[in-house]
Amino acid sequence: MKAVLGLEDGTYVVGEGFGAEGTCAGELVFSTQMTGYMEALTDASYAGQILMFTFPQIGNYGVDEKNFQSPAVQTLGCVAQEICDQPATGQSLKRYYEEHGLLGIEGVDTRALTIKTRQHGTLRAALIVGSGDPEHAIALARAVPPISTQALIPQVSCKDAYRVPGPGRRVAVIDLGIKRHMVVSLNKRGADIGVFPYNTTAEEIKGFEPDALLISNGPGDPVQAREAIRCVSDLIGTMPVFGICMGNQVTALALGAETHKLKFGHRGTNQPVRYSDGKIFITTQNHGFVVDQDTLPEGCACSYTNLNDGTLEGFESPDLGISCVQFHPEAHGGPRDTECHFFDMIMRRMA
Repeated sequence: MKAVLGLEDGTYVVGEGFGAEGTCAGELVFSTQMTGYMEALTDASYAGQILMFTFPQIGNYGVDEKNFQSPAVQTLGCVAQEICDQPATGQSLKRYYEEHGLLGIEGVDTRALTIKTRQHGTLRAALIVGSGDPEHAIALARAVPPISTQALIPQVSCKDAYRVPGPGRRVAVIDLGIKRHMVVSLNKRGADIGVFPYNTTAEEIKGFEPDALLISNGPGDPVQAREAIRCVSDLIGTMPVFGICMGNQVTALALGAETHKLKFGHRGTNQPVRYSDGKIFITTQNHGFVVDQDTLPEGCACSYTNLNDGTLEGFESPDLGISCVQFHPEAHGGPRDTECHFFDMIMRRMA
């Protein structure tokens, strides 16, 4: 099949489509990861976005659903230089995309598209599979609303609260698009987990009688998470609060801090961060927004810093019992340098 990817600035590339015929439009973002492509494609933080892989070939070890971070692929479309036709094991990515009606394009210069994104910032894009009409793709890209105006969290959050029982301390989790291995990391440490939808109230959380609160990752602009921000604001000071990725931003916003959009975001499995004690960790990340460190209230301190651009990668408030990170410590599919570091800390804080 023919396929075309058009950008809002008038650029377009024509390639080979895979999956199903169709159209999608949203932000074009890139990830530098070399493995964990299914973990990325099923990460709900990518809702509203077309994901481009910078690594030249993906799909070489097939599709393994046990590593999915949500029940289905969450990205609008997949862009790659080459998709492996004959993986080492399991079902091929192309066959999976065909069976599930998903959209993808290969045979394009992902290096040039990545350089453009780094130079000009994240651009809106449209992918048309089954057609090579560049003008239509460009028009669709220009028509899609900016991601900051889109309410994406209700699409990916759980509809009703549910429980993952464990013998240990209780952790309430606000699901803004949670990755499955966050729950796995808590549960394997014995946590008794209650997962609540994005619009849960502080009263509903308190009814679970938790020992701590965790706010998950999620898609889009964190200021759109109004219900979660209000809930966290009501609960701060009543129990320890932890946040991951968007959870870091939501907690900061609940404290009165501000966030802003990065030029092209941090997405991949090789982002270096420095902890406050000087240790350096290699982390998995997927975010396009960041907390403005200078707007954090008194009593909050930066705990992690991105070594590439100096942005805030986590903060703490000992007096309020808050500890949040911008990266993904569960990091299934990527380096797990911080998995024990972060989740063991949660369990210690509740002891």
